[in-house]
Amino acid sequence: MGMFCYQCQEAAGCKGCTIRGVCGKTEDLSKAQDLLIYIIKGICVYSVKGREVGIINKEVDNFITEGLFATITNANFNRNVFIKKIKKGLNLREELKNQIIKSGVNIKPSNSNENWLKKMLSTVGLKKEEEYKLPDAALWFADNIEEFNSKAETVGVLATENEDIRSLRELITYGVKGLAAYCEHANNLGYNNELINGFMHKALKATLDDTLNIDDLVALTLQTGKFGVDAMALLDKANTESYGHPEITKVNIGVRNNPGILISGHDLQDLYQLLEQTKGTGVDVYTHSEMLPAHYYPAFKKYPHFAGNYGNAWWKQTEEFEKFNGPILMTTNCLVPPKESYKNRIYTTGVVGFDGVKHIDANEKKEKDFSQIINHAKKSLPPVEIEKGEIVGGFAHNQVFALADKVVEAVKSGAIRKFFVMAGCDGRAKDRNYYTEFVKKLPKDTVILTAGCAKYKYNKLNLGDIGGIPRVLDAGQCNDSYSLVLIALKLKEIFKLEDINELPIAYNIAWYEQKAVIVLLALLHLGVKNIHLGPTLPAFLSPNVTKVLVDNFKIGGITNVDDDMKMFLS
Repeated sequence: MGMFCYQCQEAAGCKGCTIRGVCGKTEDLSKAQDLLIYIIKGICVYSVKGREVGIINKEVDNFITEGLFATITNANFNRNVFIKKIKKGLNLREELKNQIIKSGVNIKPSNSNENWLKKMLSTVGLKKEEEYKLPDAALWFADNIEEFNSKAETVGVLATENEDIRSLRELITYGVKGLAAYCEHANNLGYNNELINGFMHKALKATLDDTLNIDDLVALTLQTGKFGVDAMALLDKANTESYGHPEITKVNIGVRNNPGILISGHDLQDLYQLLEQTKGTGVDVYTHSEMLPAHYYPAFKKYPHFAGNYGNAWWKQTEEFEKFNGPILMTTNCLVPPKESYKNRIYTTGVVGFDGVKHIDANEKKEKDFSQIINHAKKSLPPVEIEKGEIVGGFAHNQVFALADKVVEAVKSGAIRKFFVMAGCDGRAKDRNYYTEFVKKLPKDTVILTAGCAKYKYNKLNLGDIGGIPRVLDAGQCNDSYSLVLIALKLKEIFKLEDINELPIAYNIAWYEQKAVIVLLALLHLGVKNIHLGPTLPAFLSPNVTKVLVDNFKIGGITNVDDDMKMFLS
C-alpha cells in the first residue's frame, strides 16, 4: 500500500494525496505518521482498560495527546521525530500492559502468546473471549526501521476496506486529533480534563473494533463533538484565567525600526515566555497568522515591545517570511516547508518540526530558553514593511456579552438582519477568494462572526459598522469558535427561543484541517443545522456518510457567491 492521505481540504483532486502531499508531506513521512497513529490506537486499547481498574498513566496520556497533534496537517515534517515516537509508543504500550497485569487484574503473561492472549482478552474491554481477538495494534511489536517500514505499508487509511466504515473511522480520528490540539494548549497552561483524555482513548480504541456498525460510529462521531465543546471550554478557561478575557483591540499591522522576532501558530504560553525573555533587549515581537488574537488579551498589552501583527494567513508565509528579516518561531501547526533562503531563520517548538530546522524543547517545568532566537534577532535587520494601518478584534464571548444590549436592540430594530458565522481556515486555493467576494456582497445590515485564520480573507476590508458594532466581529483563534457558540446560545436565551436554529444566524464556514473538523462536530452535537462547508466538502466523507449528514443536519457545500447569497438570505 502506497501513501494515501485525505485528512485536509487540499487532498489532491478532492480524493487523496497518493504520491506527495499538497502540504509538502513525503510518502515516507506519511507512512510514518500512519504507523504512529496505529501504535497510539493500540496503546488506547490498554489505556481504556487501565482506567477501568484505576490506572491512569500520565506519561501515556501526554504521549497520545502530543502524538496526535504532531500528525495534524502542516505541523511536523521531520520523519526522524515520528520514528522516535513510534519506538517510544511501543515501549509505553508494553509498560502500560504490564502495569495493568501487575495491578492484580486476573491475568499473567505466559510463554505461550496464544494462552496469554486468551487471558488478556478480558482486560481490554472486549465482549466475549471466544468471539474476539486483541487487535493487532495492541500486539504488534518491532524495534527496527525495516520492520517499521514494512508495517507502515499495511496500516494506512485504506486498510479499512468498507468505504463507509473507513469514512466514519477517519472522521472520528480527525476529530480526536483536533481535540488533542486544544487539550495540548490547555495542558501547557496546567489545565487538564481527565474525562476528555479518557474519551479520546475510548474513541480511538473503537476505530479498531470491527463489530461496530455505521449507526454505532455515527453515534460516536456526535459524542466526539460533545467532547469537542468540552475541550474548547477547557482551553477558553485556561487562556482567560491565565491572560484575562479578550477585549476590543486595535492591532498595528505596520512595523517599527527595531529588529524583530515573528511568532506564528496558536500557543499563548510560548508567546508569554518569549515576551518575558525579550524584555529590555531592543527586540520587538510580532504575531503572524493564528497568533494575531494574542493582542486581544490584557496580559500581553503590558509589553511595550509587543509591536503588532505582520502579514496574513499561514499560507502566505513563503513570501512574508522572506521580508521579515528576523527569526521566526513556529509554535504549532501552520508550517509550510521553508525555502532555503530563510530556512536558517526558522525555529520550531512543541510538536512542530522540519528536518534541518532548529528546534527548542521545554524543560521538565515546561520552560523554554529562547536566547538563541533573541541573539539571532539582534543581528537582523528590522522587518520590511508590507502594509500599514490597524485591524480591530477582540470580540470573544465576554466582550460580546458586554455589548449584548446594543446587539439585541440592533436585531429588534432591524438594523441587524442576520449574522453570518464565517469561522474556520484560510488556504492557498484560488477558489477561497469566494469568501472575500461573499463578504463584499453581503448587505450592510449583516454582521460577520469569525474565528480562525479564515478572517484573513476579509478582516482588512473597510466594511464599516452598524450603530457602533463592527460588521466583522473577530473572536480569535480557531479554538475560539467556542465563543461563537456561547454567543449563539446567549442570543437564544435572550430571545427566548426553543431551538438554536431559529436564530437569524447563517453558517458559511471554510475548513482546512483537523481542528476545523472538531469545531464542525461540536456544532453538530449542539444541534446546529444548515452548515455550509467550503470550498469543498471533505474527501473523507463517503457518499453514504455525506447523505447521513445531509439528512440529519442539512449540511451543504457552496456553489457561487450570487446563488449562495440568495439561499442564505431567503
